[in-house]
Amino acid sequence: MKARHALSATVVVLALAMPLALMARAAGDAIPAEPATDHATTSRLVYGLLSDSRYAYRPRGLDASLSQDIFRRYLESLDGNKLFFDARDIERFRVHEPRMGDAVRQGDSGPALEIYAVYKQRVAERVEYARGLLDQDIFDFDGDERWYYAREDAPWATRAELDELWKKSVRNDWLRLKLAGKSPDEIRATLDKRYANIANGVALLNNEDAFQTFLNAYTSSIDPHTDYFNPRTAGLFNQSMSLSLEGIGAQLQKQDDVVVIRELIPGGPAAASGKFTPGDRIVGVGQGTSGPMEDVVGWRIDDVVEKIKGKAGSQVRLDVVPVEAVLDSEPVRIVLTRARIRLEEQAAKSKVIDIPASAVGGAKRIGVIELPAFYQDFEGRRSRNGDYASATRDVARILGEFRAQGMDGIVLDLRNNGGGSLNEAVELTGLFIDTGPVVQVRESGGRVNVEADRKAGVAWDGPLAVLVNRASASASEIVAGAIQDYGRGLVIGETTFGKGTVQNLFDLDRWPANEGKRHGQVKMTIAQFFLPGGGSTQNKGVVPDIRFPATVNGSEFGESTYDNALPWTRISAVPHTRYGNFAPLLPQLDALHSGRVARDREFQWWKEDVAEFRAEAEKNYISLNEAERRAERDRQAAKRQARQEERKRLGLALDPLAELADDDGLTANERDIATDTAREDAAEKRPDPLLRESAAILADAVRLLDADRQLSAAVLPESTGPGRWAR
Repeated sequence: MKARHALSATVVVLALAMPLALMARAAGDAIPAEPATDHATTSRLVYGLLSDSRYAYRPRGLDASLSQDIFRRYLESLDGNKLFFDARDIERFRVHEPRMGDAVRQGDSGPALEIYAVYKQRVAERVEYARGLLDQDIFDFDGDERWYYAREDAPWATRAELDELWKKSVRNDWLRLKLAGKSPDEIRATLDKRYANIANGVALLNNEDAFQTFLNAYTSSIDPHTDYFNPRTAGLFNQSMSLSLEGIGAQLQKQDDVVVIRELIPGGPAAASGKFTPGDRIVGVGQGTSGPMEDVVGWRIDDVVEKIKGKAGSQVRLDVVPVEAVLDSEPVRIVLTRARIRLEEQAAKSKVIDIPASAVGGAKRIGVIELPAFYQDFEGRRSRNGDYASATRDVARILGEFRAQGMDGIVLDLRNNGGGSLNEAVELTGLFIDTGPVVQVRESGGRVNVEADRKAGVAWDGPLAVLVNRASASASEIVAGAIQDYGRGLVIGETTFGKGTVQNLFDLDRWPANEGKRHGQVKMTIAQFFLPGGGSTQNKGVVPDIRFPATVNGSEFGESTYDNALPWTRISAVPHTRYGNFAPLLPQLDALHSGRVARDREFQWWKEDVAEFRAEAEKNYISLNEAERRAERDRQAAKRQARQEERKRLGLALDPLAELADDDGLTANERDIATDTAREDAAEKRPDPLLRESAAILADAVRLLDADRQLSAAVLPESTGPGRWAR
């Protein structure tokens, strides 16, 4: 098969990949270990793809430096903070370092499995040591000790040095719980259970986990955004893109040895039954109406999820211990019929912000579209049944509602949107421009293809702003950059992530012609994208027209932090309409913005918090002095209370998180489900001064252009079609 045909047969995606370990744990999908022959074949297939210039954008052949990179990245993926392996382990592993590239090419996962076995052993030893410390007299906090928690760049420690590091870590855990008001006995019980759960979780890892981690050490040595997905992780990735699954409609999490219901998805079978409450524990699962029940206590969450999920229309039986009952109570048996469920949490949402009149003009109503991802149900689209999840379709529907409501402008909120489908990015941009190129895609051989909006007409031709931050990446950068190149709208916020590459999903089971799913998929970089004006977002990102203070340092987060990221470059521009030029307007907008945020208490609080967060992050340590920690805790509590009082005086909405913000010393799976979800809900409902300010900036632009015809003619020379801001 020619490379051209192979590329066209797969799905193009652009996204910041969710860490594989998180994908496996969050919704849970890991398959039982396959025979070694499957791993060997898979490894050789992946190597063949990534070393071939017909497929990979930047192929990398086998050499000594590749082996070194694989070795380093494999150790980092297992023990990135260098708290389990000691220096002697690393020296013992060095024998494998020059062989890692050959191991991938030959399909030999032996070295990786050997290192993985030592990793599991070291975790068990460290947990045993930590649990033993809980009965020692080491929990006085009067000194000036510090716990340096960021150890990515530290040298590998000796066994004695690890003992001291773990002692400080345990002391920090103890102090957090003490500050939260826990008694010594409560602290000891909580931490003993916490550490035991760490050991139990790692003990359940198997050869499939080791193999996936090993192959990803190789793929990330080729490119930061190239990943290997085993069959079940591939299913998870596709599920996240399609915003749908087949199952009972419940979000699950692990608490101790039991899987519990964290949240019920509205409209799903579990919610519709009326028989479940968040916090209920699932202790048994059976298939159909008469299949055997399996006791799932102590199982990995991914294996429990695999038992519960299934084809729509099939039945599953669950043995459930209600949240209010003790765990050894008689469970309640509930029978559910599985269904296909739409995951609305990541779908586009809308709201309206009313901007009051100001010195430059009257009140304005600004519609906001929050888009967390560029999702598309690829399988649903291919089936042509017309009912499939699509970011563009959802945004178009919201725009229609806003038109009917007579909005004065639209803010497209792409903050924290890590990307998704290239097709969706192109089509969504087409909602705001008539026709024309959206992105240029350059393949490994140098050929440039132009992805364009070819559908005449727009869904919204009025004032537009795109709000971005450092976590806006990939497809988000295509949309924001294209809107900027066309002069179609303002870009507001922070400089974006800087991911300017295109990935394809390659199904490895196509080559061996298997009937089942045995080898998984590779999400592989196959091209680099460029904006219509010829500029790349790679490394540099999209620079906003109106900038907000940076929430994170560019040296800590973003494409430029990867040691093997592609450099920035540019190619020739392609002809495209220039609807406007906002340069003459920006000085006035900046002045109005600066004056307003200087008077905006919520915006100033946000700036203070960002500065404080960055200062703390740069320290890389936390004090183990109780008086110092308690004083800081009291200071933060007083600050929150003072802000709440000021909110009342100013007539501002109260911060729902303020009453819940004290550190309780617990991890998410140790908290009561209701308490933890209340924290999440409160965080989502917090006042958002950045979004409000973005709407205010857009309203300023509309009012200034309405009031000054000469300025309007300079900014928007195209008086018809998209971009008709001045009314």
